[in-house]
Amino acid sequence: MKVQLQDQSVRLRLDEAELARLLAGESVENMTRFGGAEGWGLAVSLHGGEQPVLLDGGTFCRLVLPRDAVLSLSARLPCRDGLSFELALEEGGLLQLQFDVDVRDSVRQRGPARRSEPAV
Repeated sequence: MKVQLQDQSVRLRLDEAELARLLAGESVENMTRFGGAEGWGLAVSLHGGEQPVLLDGGTFCRLVLPRDAVLSLSARLPCRDGLSFELALEEGGLLQLQFDVDVRDSVRQRGPARRSEPAV
């Protein structure tokens, strides 16, 4: 899983194997260590709700995404358009979340888009 952070924006990009694990009910995790035992981590999992949930543990966060939205994205792969969410934070701010599946990996795994589908 690739994680990009900028201001109040998070972009997650999974490959096909990570997406398969996520859809199978597993969590996908990323941990970055900055020296020593401490680091910063992010885990992604799915739930049956309609909105994403952010569970913040300080140095380890968990994003829980709506299963139906991720299934819908999976059904239209390969594609460049992922899922966009806006999460309200407790202190009143917003966090923009972009969830994508790596297009190049999807093309390698699934083949190019069929003619009835938009081009990648």
